[in-house]
Amino acid sequence: MTLDDIDLTDLDLFANGFPHQLFTFLRKVAPVWFHPPTAHTPGGEGFWVLSAYADIQDAAADTVAFSSVSGGARDGGGTLIEDLPLGFAAGVLLNMTDDPHHKHVRKLVTAHVSPRALAAMENELRQRTAAILDTVAERGHCDFLTAVAAELPLQTAARLLGVPQEDRRQLFQWSTATLDYDDRDLGMHSAKAMAASAAMFEYAGRLIAEKRRQPADDMLSAVTHGMVEGRDGRLEPLTDLELQMFFSLLVHAASETTRNSIAVGLAALIEHPAAWRAVQTDRALLPTAVEEMLRWASSTPYNRRTATRDVVRGGQTIRAGDKISLWWASANRDDAVFAYPFRFDIRRQPNPHLAFGNGAHFCLGANLARIEMRLVFDALLDRFDEIALAGPIEWTRSNKHTGVRHMLVALRPKI
Repeated sequence: MTLDDIDLTDLDLFANGFPHQLFTFLRKVAPVWFHPPTAHTPGGEGFWVLSAYADIQDAAADTVAFSSVSGGARDGGGTLIEDLPLGFAAGVLLNMTDDPHHKHVRKLVTAHVSPRALAAMENELRQRTAAILDTVAERGHCDFLTAVAAELPLQTAARLLGVPQEDRRQLFQWSTATLDYDDRDLGMHSAKAMAASAAMFEYAGRLIAEKRRQPADDMLSAVTHGMVEGRDGRLEPLTDLELQMFFSLLVHAASETTRNSIAVGLAALIEHPAAWRAVQTDRALLPTAVEEMLRWASSTPYNRRTATRDVVRGGQTIRAGDKISLWWASANRDDAVFAYPFRFDIRRQPNPHLAFGNGAHFCLGANLARIEMRLVFDALLDRFDEIALAGPIEWTRSNKHTGVRHMLVALRPKI
């Protein structure tokens, strides 16, 4: 393999999961590498690739030099490799904003995912988990992704956002259609994805209007009625576009990443039956097992930043306005940080993975995701003596989400 062979914008490289061997090569040969434009690269513009843990951690923490909005003379930005319009996505979508605005908006909803709020919700989530698994146990087989891994996060997201539970599967279909590149390439739009995005936008508009008329104890009501400090220092409400984008982000984030971590985590336990038996015998291992599943799955492979000024990293000069991609999934296999990084080790401690990012944009729902995963696996270990794959895993085609479309399993209940 040479650097000339690598094209991270060719989504076929990601059609069977994350290409770890390629990033092992990059960490050794060119941990800070300028990816030249290829036939697949949006806008015909190259970008920097950071693949080593230390470089990624430092860049994510330095939000002054590396912006989630834009930088230099660039008229677009955001956290995808392709430029998104300033004032539409970049600078508006919560994960594509910088402090202080990012901090102010985030503060509106942190109470809903605080340790106290999550503790109060845990028993309800446990009951929901039991009902989900009771249903699949009766059949003895299922598509684990749609029937289990996606179901608890969807139900939880609906509860947090104030969405009627009967609408959650429609949200799942819209989210999947917009995030899976099964019928398009980077920077391109398909009729299916555009229709799903438009339908979600319309749905969010109706729901936001309802929350304005009749607020409830949910995150969407909190941001709809919340006030944040504007550029002139005065308090002001979020714009309609910000509210729409917030809804879309929370639907994607609350369901997509957790469901994939659950699915890939189970696949790892199936592949390592001794680990399954160990956690089943000693539930005290479950918290560290969950952390290892998060590291192993690395469901969000990368996020992009834009340099706001000239910066030297790894002996390379990154210019103001350059795109920089931070490959979390690569950091989580860096042998400079993780001993035997390709060993699935449910006892791994410490485990400073970057599955939830780092710095100001550390995942708002990290603790919720951990609870959901713990509840699902605790219930699986209680009910089933063995779970086996009933066919090959079908992966999504995306370099932004290491996702699973379908995962057929056979379930052998405990006797």
